Amino acid sequence: MTHTSAPEPRNTDRTAGVLLHPTSLPGRFGIGDLGDEMLAFLEWVQRAGLGIWQVLPLNAPGYGNSPYGCLSSYAGNPLLISPQRLLEGGLLPDDALNDMPELPADVDFERVKALKHGLLQRSYEHFAEHASAEQRQALIGFARDNPWLLDWTLYAALKEQQSGKPWTVWPDGLAARARNAMADARFELAEEIRFHEYVQWLFFEQWSAVRDAAYARGIRIMGDVPIYVAADSADVWANREIFHLDEHGEPDVVAGVPPDYFSETGQRWGNPLYRWDLLHETNYRWWVSRIRAALRFADVLRIDHFRGFAAYWEIPASETTAINGHWMPGPGIALFDAVRDALGELPLVAEDLGFITPEVHELRTAIGLPGMKILQFAFAQENSPHLPHHYDPMTVVYTGTHDNDTARGWYENAAERERETVSAYLGVIDAGDIAWTLIRAAYTSVAETAIVPVQDILDLGSAARMNRPGAEHDNWSWRLPDGALTNEHADRLRKLAEVSGRV
Repeated sequence: MTHTSAPEPRNTDRTAGVLLHPTSLPGRFGIGDLGDEMLAFLEWVQRAGLGIWQVLPLNAPGYGNSPYGCLSSYAGNPLLISPQRLLEGGLLPDDALNDMPELPADVDFERVKALKHGLLQRSYEHFAEHASAEQRQALIGFARDNPWLLDWTLYAALKEQQSGKPWTVWPDGLAARARNAMADARFELAEEIRFHEYVQWLFFEQWSAVRDAAYARGIRIMGDVPIYVAADSADVWANREIFHLDEHGEPDVVAGVPPDYFSETGQRWGNPLYRWDLLHETNYRWWVSRIRAALRFADVLRIDHFRGFAAYWEIPASETTAINGHWMPGPGIALFDAVRDALGELPLVAEDLGFITPEVHELRTAIGLPGMKILQFAFAQENSPHLPHHYDPMTVVYTGTHDNDTARGWYENAAERERETVSAYLGVIDAGDIAWTLIRAAYTSVAETAIVPVQDILDLGSAARMNRPGAEHDNWSWRLPDGALTNEHADRLRKLAEVSGRV
């Protein structure tokens, strides 16, 4: 009697991950940072059998403290620098962390900014007096190897000098980057410029240590590249020619999306739009530089609002909502060809949500990128493409993202018909089951990557939501309670990963 051998298992990259922005970590300094709590979190991620840790943009935030409205695409967020690591590295006086103030459980950004700026200023002064020769050489080398610092440090110093005002209302010579005005500013603000250079060195030294710790535990970091940049940013100030701006530097058309799931009037983001014709003439040099910089933060890059590369919603700047915009053609595959020619094959994920047309699917397929599916979107319409039986394996599935309510909050606020569809499809009977039922659906789907916000692992309600699109207040401030992620949570995720082939 002969036996036919079993077929070899298909070699896939099935994996699972967790979504948690570092600002949401616990800790004593009012905001999550790159210190001990970060390492404890990475230990937990490893125990849970997770191969990906997804973060939001790690750049210096601007208006509204949004990581999607940063002051620079290159500079790291100073609020993430760990004071404890500075003390351990001899970069703060021994008594610098005594008598720290009590801060709220969630992030109070204004108080945290004041606290961190004071500590960073003390660190800079301490470095000037006590740094070792090796540390001084490291700072010199960092400045030499990062030419983007020239624009960022001057912009940051000027913004402080101008009391935080947007660059468009600075004195004309500074706003227009006139040669004499720039030279005078560099001389006058030399010390402030060196301070901001030092702060960026600290950030990237600490972030490099975090990346090493993740690698050692088999964890890849997924970063986030917003398609647009903030109008008040070093990016726009230093590159006015590649944006649609008027003679004063103000956008004449702005970015957003038409009415959708999140808003009946759409979303008017207000970001300046690119002059894609000019970028094409330069072989997308600025975008190549931006992607190269993003790879200093992460191993995999989620490209936010991917549909904008096929076509984007252009809104006249005079409009107060996004209703009266219109679609304009994006750069298409030419941009991604230019990036690949310069940087090689890159691990990218397309955030292809919102109003998706065949041309968006065609562009993503032509580039060869995985797209995204959101389980919370799966049950409001009949036969939704977000239902797991529709997935292509080259997909990243989420229970929800930073823009969604938590799974429990979503279910508790869902229409009765939507909840009936959930029950018919997943067998859910009450809100207490929904978070882990969605996690199980994501893990057992054919999608090669499943990512879960930490709020859903903890089965938290709407109060733990990270962002409410369109809301101007109370976003980005949620923090993980100390000790909330337990070994039991990790072991439950690992077991699920093992039975679904994701370890």
